[in-house]
Amino acid sequence: MADFALPGLDPTSDRPVFKQIADHLREAMNGSALPPGSKVPSESQLMTHYGVARMTIRNALQLLQSEGLTVAEHGKGVFVRSRPQVRCLASDRFARRHREQGKAAFIAETEESGGKPSVDSIQISEQEASPDVAKRLGLPAGQSVVVRSRRYLINGHPVETAISYIPSHIAQGTQITHPNSGPGGIYARLEELGYRLDHFDEEIRSRMPLRDEVKALKLAPGIPVFHLIRTAYADDGQAVEVCDTVMSSDAYVLSYQLPAR
Repeated sequence: MADFALPGLDPTSDRPVFKQIADHLREAMNGSALPPGSKVPSESQLMTHYGVARMTIRNALQLLQSEGLTVAEHGKGVFVRSRPQVRCLASDRFARRHREQGKAAFIAETEESGGKPSVDSIQISEQEASPDVAKRLGLPAGQSVVVRSRRYLINGHPVETAISYIPSHIAQGTQITHPNSGPGGIYARLEELGYRLDHFDEEIRSRMPLRDEVKALKLAPGIPVFHLIRTAYADDGQAVEVCDTVMSSDAYVLSYQLPAR
């Protein structure tokens, strides 16, 4: 059937047959038997091996697809999903040293991990701040903000989208309103304007993606996203940016160093 051996069914188990089959294939994917990009045995091969009906096999394969482990290519078969390079979302990713080197956080961390970072779908506009953004920025209702929307990719694969909101009285007339915000990104520009960054507050939630997010991040079925909202504060306590970020959960590991004192 394949270059590896799948176990047989356990007739004494109370676990449904299709889930047993999915378990076997999942174990092969987690090991080296079915690496990313490899073809999963066909329905006919699996039917012969397990001695079950086609619908049972299809239920097993559908389960794996719903978990984001496989992708079906019409006329070719089912393949183990190739995962994007994992980026470590570290607690020090916005350290000043990155900006001083002329690199925004995403660029610096991705290059350190051996990946090739890129940014596309950059859109810039000015609009009235939503009540939530205005509250986070400490702005009166109706105040305008400069909005920077973009998508981040690693080795050409999209891994996150981000929308930054900066008070218009800070951003207008600066490079922050240009598609290329310059070395070190918008945080470097803010510090050049005299807003020395002191700290960031972040809120992270996990949820299933919206339809537009599935499309933008090319998400497989069953893959949730991290929804992160970050507020940047200057050393005088003023909030100078809110960033609304959606990240593909299988492209990130959240890694934090927490002091014990």
